[in-house]
Amino acid sequence: MAYATNTIPNLQLPNGKMMLSTREETMELSVPDLERKVMTVVTASEARGDPPFVCAVEVSRCCVSDENGDLGLGFPNADLASVLVSNLCFSHNTPFMWKLLEQAMANRLVYPLQVLALLTSRVVPNRRAQPEAYRLSLELIRRYCLSFSLVETGPRKKTIVKSIDGAMLLSHTYQVEEIDFGTSIVLFVFSTITTLIDCAFEDYGLPFASHSRVVNEGPKYSDLDTRGKHSNHLRESNAFMALETLENISSQKKIQHLLHLVYLNMPATFNKLLQRLRFIETQKLSTNSLAAVNHLLEKLFSNVQKSINLTYLPNKHNILGYLLNTGPMNLPPSLLIGAGRSGCWITIDIFMENSMERKTCCPGAVFEKLTELITTLQIINQASWQETFQALWLSALRLVQRVGAGREPMIGPLPHLDSRMCMLLAIVPLSIVPLLKEGSNTSNAGGNGILSRKQSLVACLQSLRQFPSLLSPPLTVVDVANDAAKKAASFVRDYKAGSGNLGMMPSNYSSMKAVGNLLHLVVEACIARDLIDTSAYFWPGYVLPAVVTKDPDLMLIQEAPWLSFMQGAPLTGSLQSALMATPSPSIIELEKLNILALTGTEEERTAASKILCGASLTRGWNIQEHVVRIVVKLLSPPQTSDYPISGDTSGYLCHMHMLSAVLSCLAHVDVIHILTLYGVVSEVAAALMPLCEAFGSMPPPPTYQSSNEDEVTVYSIFSFAFLFLVRLYKFYGPVQEQLVTSRGGPVRPETTLDRLLLMRNNHVCTDTGRCVNDTKTFHELPSHSVYIDSFPKLRNWYFQNQACVASVISGLCKPKPSHQVANLILNMICRKMNKGEVVVSDSTSMSTGAGTSTSTMTSSSMSESSGSVSEESCQRPPLLPAWEMLEAVPFVLEALLSAYAYGRLSSRDLTTGLRLLVDFFPASVATITTYFSAEITRGIWKSVQMNGMEWPSPAEGLYTFESEIKEVLSHVRVYIQNSYPRGMAPTLPLPLAALGSLTITFKLDKKSDYTRDVVGEALENCATGCSWPSMLIIGALWTQKARRWYDFIIFVATRAPFMHMKEPIEQLMRSCFKAFLGPISGGGSSLTSVRGIIGLMGQSVTNNSDLHPGLLFVRTCHTFQDPHFCSEVIFKLVMEWSGKLTDEQACGGLTLLKFRGVSLAAAICIVRQVAIIGASLLCVAGRALLVQVLFEETVPTSLLSQHEKGSGQVQSSSNMLQGYAISYLMFFSTAFVWGTGAKTDAKLGSPQRRARMICNHLDFIARVMEGRIVLGCDPSMWKAHVLCFVGLLVRFAPAWVTSVKLDTLRKISSGLRIWDEFDLAISLLELGGMGAIEAVVESFF
Repeated sequence: MAYATNTIPNLQLPNGKMMLSTREETMELSVPDLERKVMTVVTASEARGDPPFVCAVEVSRCCVSDENGDLGLGFPNADLASVLVSNLCFSHNTPFMWKLLEQAMANRLVYPLQVLALLTSRVVPNRRAQPEAYRLSLELIRRYCLSFSLVETGPRKKTIVKSIDGAMLLSHTYQVEEIDFGTSIVLFVFSTITTLIDCAFEDYGLPFASHSRVVNEGPKYSDLDTRGKHSNHLRESNAFMALETLENISSQKKIQHLLHLVYLNMPATFNKLLQRLRFIETQKLSTNSLAAVNHLLEKLFSNVQKSINLTYLPNKHNILGYLLNTGPMNLPPSLLIGAGRSGCWITIDIFMENSMERKTCCPGAVFEKLTELITTLQIINQASWQETFQALWLSALRLVQRVGAGREPMIGPLPHLDSRMCMLLAIVPLSIVPLLKEGSNTSNAGGNGILSRKQSLVACLQSLRQFPSLLSPPLTVVDVANDAAKKAASFVRDYKAGSGNLGMMPSNYSSMKAVGNLLHLVVEACIARDLIDTSAYFWPGYVLPAVVTKDPDLMLIQEAPWLSFMQGAPLTGSLQSALMATPSPSIIELEKLNILALTGTEEERTAASKILCGASLTRGWNIQEHVVRIVVKLLSPPQTSDYPISGDTSGYLCHMHMLSAVLSCLAHVDVIHILTLYGVVSEVAAALMPLCEAFGSMPPPPTYQSSNEDEVTVYSIFSFAFLFLVRLYKFYGPVQEQLVTSRGGPVRPETTLDRLLLMRNNHVCTDTGRCVNDTKTFHELPSHSVYIDSFPKLRNWYFQNQACVASVISGLCKPKPSHQVANLILNMICRKMNKGEVVVSDSTSMSTGAGTSTSTMTSSSMSESSGSVSEESCQRPPLLPAWEMLEAVPFVLEALLSAYAYGRLSSRDLTTGLRLLVDFFPASVATITTYFSAEITRGIWKSVQMNGMEWPSPAEGLYTFESEIKEVLSHVRVYIQNSYPRGMAPTLPLPLAALGSLTITFKLDKKSDYTRDVVGEALENCATGCSWPSMLIIGALWTQKARRWYDFIIFVATRAPFMHMKEPIEQLMRSCFKAFLGPISGGGSSLTSVRGIIGLMGQSVTNNSDLHPGLLFVRTCHTFQDPHFCSEVIFKLVMEWSGKLTDEQACGGLTLLKFRGVSLAAAICIVRQVAIIGASLLCVAGRALLVQVLFEETVPTSLLSQHEKGSGQVQSSSNMLQGYAISYLMFFSTAFVWGTGAKTDAKLGSPQRRARMICNHLDFIARVMEGRIVLGCDPSMWKAHVLCFVGLLVRFAPAWVTSVKLDTLRKISSGLRIWDEFDLAISLLELGGMGAIEAVVESFF
């Protein structure tokens, strides 16, 4: 209740300063006069025996006007409150005065909280001398503590705030520089509660040491004095009443909201209240004085705890309450239609499968992202940690089973079992480590953190035995699983025999035989990282009866390698082979190998390097992170200077054999992918750059003739290092892929060398010296940044390579020494083919039918070529530094293609020439790939017929190949038309035909991985990037070359249609929704259909007949040319399925959809599943960019557009559920990319982008609520969207709201109150920080 007041405006002085109004001056000067008038009226009224109400009316007249009747002071009056309290304490401490004060408070003549603040500051120190006053003040606190009504903005409001602040010393006590009205109320309530607690402690003889107060004890009375007895009794009862008052006011929801504001915005201050409560807990056991008030104390503790845990809890009797209060893990089995309970964890399966895609390279380690994803899903699924850990392990087990279940997996250059086992046994345990550490911190802060999480992990691992099909080990891992089982059996045997303990591992368990499975490997991985202890060996059923064997040969085989090595045995051929095939048992062996690799003899360095890069790297899961870091360090051997630069090459010569061994072992697909999983790709790139710079500057020895895989030369080491470097990023990047959006960034940021260095330097700046698990044994990161300018020759090639991609050579290159080198290379090639000499022309360019070129081929003598090339130089191979060779290779390729275009070179000779170039200088593969990829996209070369005469022919296999692709795609409900007409000879662009023919000449063994994979991925990209039939032709040719790769080639070819046509993309995404959700209706088919995670991703993928739509989507979404299209289609599918849901549920009974029946709960379950599959697909297709498109384009456009309007309850329910589906889709997609916490690692995505998206969308909501934007959607859809989205933010992601403008929160809160959503409005405002405190307080008025 607020009273109008008369005001006199401030006057402007001539000097520009503001002069106080007459009223303000009079208020300051007239306080004594006001006190005199008020007390005169009070004395007279008391003498007449007037009721307190009559006296209050008389007192109010003293404040209405002065003697002349022209000064209105208004109510509530701060000066009147000061006058009444100052006289009450204690010169006029009479019952009548107390009654008058109560009347003034009740009728708002004075502001109640100001009076309570003034009373508290005066009465509390004198509560023992004035127990009656203390009793009465407690009663007033109980009655009026919630009476914080609104006061008009102006001088009176400021005066009241200043009075409260001065009386309670709020600014000084809580270190608040500028206190406003709302903050003063919040701090007053908090200060009052802490003050009363302190008073109660002291009165019970338990002073809180750091807050003991000086108390006026009052006069001493004898035991026989009646007044003394009364005062003593009153003091004792006052302590009880203080606790009673505390319990009463703290139980009020408004007070709990105010305490919650302190908890959110001033945690250190709130902790002082918790310290007092903990002090009480400690004293309750040691003293009997609190026995009578234990019930009050328990209620007080409970009320304070409620204020801490005060979260938005919507009404369970409406649909929003069902949505937000009922987590998917809490639904009864009867409601688990659609994807079922496990469907809410589908994001983990998609994330893991996407991590196996070799085209994926994100900053940071995978286990860091997985930790954030686990935390996010645990929150939004409202699941226990046991359920969360179980979902995580089951997803990892399914990942392994997809390629390792019984049959032989698909063969081809793609990550296989080693990468998936790394995810199960290394990445997943590492992702759990910070979760248990966070639980430990919670436990230290007073919770039950690490115990509950560790116990949940143990219970989860024990429950995995319920899934025997997932625990079956792949064939290549059977022996390792059996070893883990033998280790556990030996430990149990020794412990029972009294020769072991829980902290010791068995030293000899090779004499036993036992059968193990993947659970044994998982438990060993957890024990190795101290997630659980060896008590796991005693779990019921974990150790099965084992057989003890005395076979000495078996014991020798299993014990000899690492034991012999640690005992000093030399690294001979047999021991080296055994160590390469067996993972290291501990870090001690790794450290010894590391020393040998750097300081041993040449043979020891080579052997130690190969051992480190053998089974210890690929299958040493329990110590794999340490092996990875050691191997990366080996790429940067110790140098004489601090860091190798371009001219410093001598320091590497002594490490040539070690580097050759390491680089050759790291070239395999699985090894590179393991490095990617640990997030060290950028560090590897930074380590390879000085190697390339150094060895690329050295010429090969004079005896060098051709590349030999077993010979260590500067060319071989450079080729290993250089090709390894370019495999880490997309170096050939065709022009058509550099798509730029209106936001100033690429549609899907490709990994470039610049981006790798930026990732690495950012990692060094933020995480220097940080390790994954154990800082004592883990290698630290280098402390310096790396820039490409430090390597001038690599920099020159890098820019030349970019120029080659961007423009034709004739437009870029002028005559220079590289032309002479090109002539030498061409003549070497032609001499080996017994052809005539080749000339790279330095003169004018020539126009051919194929385009513009600067190169020709002739049979004339060398005198027609550049005169600087001597006859003698043509007789020997060009033994030049690698960088000079690379610079000349584009001119060689230009000459070869031009010669073929002029008809002076056959296709066979062209292919042979390219292969001779690769054999002589393997690093040329990178330039060949870049040049041909660029020429393919330019389209200036004629197409050639693949007819089997000049170029290899796919023959009839082309049509069989196409039918196989169509069959695979139809299995996932994607249908395409015949792409190549029958009876017509297939054709390819000349550069693509040359590149394809070259790749066919490569061997399929592991030794060729480092060259074949470089050009193979580029060939795939170019073939799919050309017109659709091109991939068919290349695939059909490769099936003739590698029959055992048939399934892999078919699988690669199935990606091509998605690069050219949008219809297959939409069909695939529609199939994903169908496979995951299954039929909604309750018929019998829905009970037997395969859906959920298995329906979407599959359980075993050994050939293309096992392919499922989700798996195909994960492996093709990176090739989509228009990812924005994905956002539109996914949003449309989410809306369609939500509408379809309502229609089908209505068929079962429309009345059940009125927000209370079983159909509604089932509908809510499916709406959530629809949104979670949509968000998962959206994030894997485009991550942060597509989420931004969803927020800024797709959703606003849909809400602003006109929709088909229906009628009746079915249409209204459909609109409502669609509104909820939109909110869930937006919330899930944002949470999956950035998490729900306040601190978002920049490696997971820009946190500023998330803040901007949330702010912009809430601004949009606020403008609609203001009426500034007119929507086209149904009002029920809009209301459902706003309530659900805001509710999700408040309930699960409060950290997202902190960056939103306060004005936006006020507007949305006002709109929510209009919809009678008061709790949601207050909960939203509470998250606005210190600036929103006043808005929260005002919302209570």
